[in-house]
Amino acid sequence: SFETRAKFGNFLSSYHGGADGKLKYSDVLRKGPTSIRELTSQNVSRLWVIPGIVTAASKPKTLKLQERPEDIPTGELPRTILMAVDRNLSHYAPTFTSEEEAKFREFAANPNIYQELYARRIAPQIHGHENIKKAIACLLFGGARKRMPDGTNRRGDVNVLLIGDPSTAKSQFLKFASKIAPIAVYTSGKGSSAAGLTATVIRDNHGEFYLEGGAMVLADGGVVCIDEFDKMRAEDRVAIHEAMEQQTISVAKAGITTMLKSRTSVLAAANPPSGRYDDLKSAQENIDLQTTLLSRFDLIFIVKDERNPDKDMMIARHVLATHGNAGREQQADEKAKQEERELKRYIEYCRARCSPRLSPHAANRLVDEYVKIREDARQVSEDESAGGAAVPITVRQLEAIIRIAESLARMQLKPVAGPEHVDEAIYLFNQATVDALKSGIHEGQLAGGDSEEILRVQEQIKSRVAIGSYVSEQRITQEMLRLGLSEFTVQKAIHFLVAQKEFEYRRERRLLYRAMGSQH
Repeated sequence: SFETRAKFGNFLSSYHGGADGKLKYSDVLRKGPTSIRELTSQNVSRLWVIPGIVTAASKPKTLKLQERPEDIPTGELPRTILMAVDRNLSHYAPTFTSEEEAKFREFAANPNIYQELYARRIAPQIHGHENIKKAIACLLFGGARKRMPDGTNRRGDVNVLLIGDPSTAKSQFLKFASKIAPIAVYTSGKGSSAAGLTATVIRDNHGEFYLEGGAMVLADGGVVCIDEFDKMRAEDRVAIHEAMEQQTISVAKAGITTMLKSRTSVLAAANPPSGRYDDLKSAQENIDLQTTLLSRFDLIFIVKDERNPDKDMMIARHVLATHGNAGREQQADEKAKQEERELKRYIEYCRARCSPRLSPHAANRLVDEYVKIREDARQVSEDESAGGAAVPITVRQLEAIIRIAESLARMQLKPVAGPEHVDEAIYLFNQATVDALKSGIHEGQLAGGDSEEILRVQEQIKSRVAIGSYVSEQRITQEMLRLGLSEFTVQKAIHFLVAQKEFEYRRERRLLYRAMGSQH
């Protein structure tokens, strides 16, 4: 028998003919018929019926190519072109040469590979922030995605949130991750909507509806970086809940009901509501995001601009050296670009070839630590004035530690994550999320050693402000300082008075108003 292929619309079908061998199908293949009429009238003397059972078909994919943002002239929209690909082009699988594989395995055998990655390869232009660099390394490599016997999936991608003071290199970390990740999409929260992040239904020129994926769909298999995360509208942030945990996006619009995949890591950066992180406020007041959203982040870092002369000197020298050497040494620049390309290929290789699992010993170690972390979180939660912790510690956080441990093992191309990987994952989790949970102050701290002094300051303030009257916060602070009290203690006392609703801030927080319901 013989086989000929003809293209009908968007499908490629196979047709099986007789065994006499008299018909010449080379002409059919060379001319490339586009319809069954052409096939039967020009080359075949009888009508051929398409046998549905034995017909092989492959559905193509439609790609939209768009100009790069840096190539678009100012004030103009990017140009796009649609492309249809099928067969081998529609399924991309990374390929590596034998030389690359040998080089990668040699690099993975380095016992100091973890230190090499976060100290030299991850954002080398940024000074300090070692724990954040470790977290971004875990995000880029990711844990192992698992498929359960019941058909459900467990995500392996690591989500990281950076929240804190401005000018602490949060956006630079996002830019670096978007440049190094094999697949990445960078967006800003202020200019992003729910449809832009997930998916939207669009009507074309012919009146037909079609589905267009957003940033989290386009970044499938990679990283989506969301800057100014706090500037997004609350209803837009809710839209990404499903995409961050289940890694799917359900759509039911205009007669289109489907589910899109969004197997992506999320790296987000945000500022506190007041612009800067305030140590005199509780964690809930500083991290003004829903707990349901926070629980989906594996690591949450509080980034503070600390006033330290020695640290400021080191940062200033690093920044000046970076600016001074920029573009001077072409050879050094080429070496840095080559290292970035090698890191990107190594990440792609590890994600494609390694899928580690926890060892039994490491799992037992993790169980004990998780119970301890839950107990510490419960104590902090009981002290919170609002009745709950800002960052909840749930089973999702247990899975987060598992993913981090697997990503650490994947960096070394190890098929099993051992106790050493679990210990490092727990260290990172304590330095990030647990510290964020304990950050700021809460009313339970009034039971500490300085509680009596704070209570005395509160009485001094209330004795100087009549009920229903106003006073400048700066003026009352100066009066307390003249009594020999520390400014930090005075600010704590004012914070607690406002939290207890005995005082209220008025006129852009310049004045303090003593509420009518408060007692002298």
